Amino acid sequence: MQADLAGGENIMTKTSTIISWTLQIIVAAILFQTLFFKFTGAEESKYIFSTLGLEPWGRIGSGIVELIAVILLLIPRTILYAAILALGTISGAIFSHLSKLGIVVKEDGGLLFILACVVFVCSLGILFLHRQEIPIVGAKLS
Repeated sequence: MQADLAGGENIMTKTSTIISWTLQIIVAAILFQTLFFKFTGAEESKYIFSTLGLEPWGRIGSGIVELIAVILLLIPRTILYAAILALGTISGAIFSHLSKLGIVVKEDGGLLFILACVVFVCSLGILFLHRQEIPIVGAKLS
């Protein structure tokens, strides 16, 4: 996770490494716990993806993408790509809530929407901490 720049300069401090891992674990935990509902066809998941006109393939497909993001979040060399994947996926979820589902889904008190927002913010945080690792433009973002 602690990559070196061309001059051997470390781009991640101990504090930023700890913050990054904390954010990575939060995102991975939230995405991982939703996989059970998506892959078992839980009533809430079926309702959400039916409302979006994407049942069952959207539910299963998004579950696979989220599973890949969870795995990549735990591999130091792939953290940047995991954060991008999680951010893209969760952006779709947030858009779906705001455009069609609503904040509250099946009387959940807005929990799914809140969790999506947490994943979004944490993924942005990971990207910010690893911004220098972004190909082509990373060195310019320091």
